[in-house]
Amino acid sequence: MTETFRLERLPGWGVTAAAGFLAGATYAGIKGEHAAFKLDLGLLYSEAQADSAGTFTTSRIPGQPVKVSRARIGRPVRAVIVNSGCANVATGEEGLHNALEMTQLAAQKLGIDPMEVLVASTGVIGTQLPMDRIRAAVPAIRLTREGGADFAKAITTTDSRTKEVAFEVWTGAGSFRIGGAAKGAGMIHPNMATMLAFITTDLAVEPAFLQGCLREAVAVTFNQIDVDGDMSTSDTVFLLANGRSGLGPVGPDNPLAGAFRAALGEVCLCLAKEIVRDGEGAQHLIQVTVRGATSLAQARQASRAVASSVSLKAAIHGRDPNWGRVVAALGASGADVDEGRLVIRLGEFTLFQEGRPVPFDREAARRYLALAEVEITVDLNLGPYQATAWSSDLTEEYVRLNSVYTT
Repeated sequence: MTETFRLERLPGWGVTAAAGFLAGATYAGIKGEHAAFKLDLGLLYSEAQADSAGTFTTSRIPGQPVKVSRARIGRPVRAVIVNSGCANVATGEEGLHNALEMTQLAAQKLGIDPMEVLVASTGVIGTQLPMDRIRAAVPAIRLTREGGADFAKAITTTDSRTKEVAFEVWTGAGSFRIGGAAKGAGMIHPNMATMLAFITTDLAVEPAFLQGCLREAVAVTFNQIDVDGDMSTSDTVFLLANGRSGLGPVGPDNPLAGAFRAALGEVCLCLAKEIVRDGEGAQHLIQVTVRGATSLAQARQASRAVASSVSLKAAIHGRDPNWGRVVAALGASGADVDEGRLVIRLGEFTLFQEGRPVPFDREAARRYLALAEVEITVDLNLGPYQATAWSSDLTEEYVRLNSVYTT
């Protein structure tokens, strides 16, 4: 039996919306002057032990914090320490030691075991963390229920704004909360996007189910977004469940399982779309839905290929309804495509149908492309599966930002 539920958005809340979570941040001098937010060292703390789940970059050169946290995920944890301004990637044994020391510094401040601390870093690759500054700054972090906003600022790099979301989930058995914060604006590409995300809930969730639900949610959200086709070395999503709501533990057969899956999916989707909206230089959010695929994997493959097309991104930035870019991306995607069954739509405009172009009002389509969010729909008409991907347009500002990133 599945419990009925209702999601209520909690404006102004993020990682500390759920009961028993505190957060805070400080400026340690890691991040450069170009950043929108000066805070660069954050700490997230659970007053009770929290079961943990995580997904990480598939890069063959992962950051040192990824190596440390990957070894700890799945066990009960109490805290996450994170910095921006330095990714701690390609930094050798010294960098690995620094990642471990960050967990030790957090544990010392909180009076907990270092093994109960996860770590994440984001920023410039190939530089060592300024550990003297971090050692001095950790004790200055003040943990509060209102500190989630500062935590969200501390994880940003080229982001122009913070990304937070939270929900109260109302069920017949009672309510629980789930919230999160993310960063990401450049080097965003599937598996996973260049991003950090931290999600918390006060629902008690069985560890294996927690990990499975996160993997499912990431597959249809964070792994379906693109800004520039570059995959990062530091991508991390953490999910912590501390049980302070009194509900659970929830497993796959629990009536609350559906509510938890839906709420987690909504948090991930909201954060993923905010990352794309805030893509470096972005002016448009592009939504690409592929229907009628022969498998779910092929639907995702095709939607990602279209959304990630550099030429399509440039065309949309220029308000050019050039559907040939979609055709080219589909043909190169590796997904099964039958030109004679293919239908391509831009918003309400049908551009291509069953093997031939369809006349459309080009000026009206250009006006549609002036909107902040545009939709492309592809019907393959080969099977029952569909998937959606999201991306941003490619602008001159993206080139400018990335030409001076380390200077």
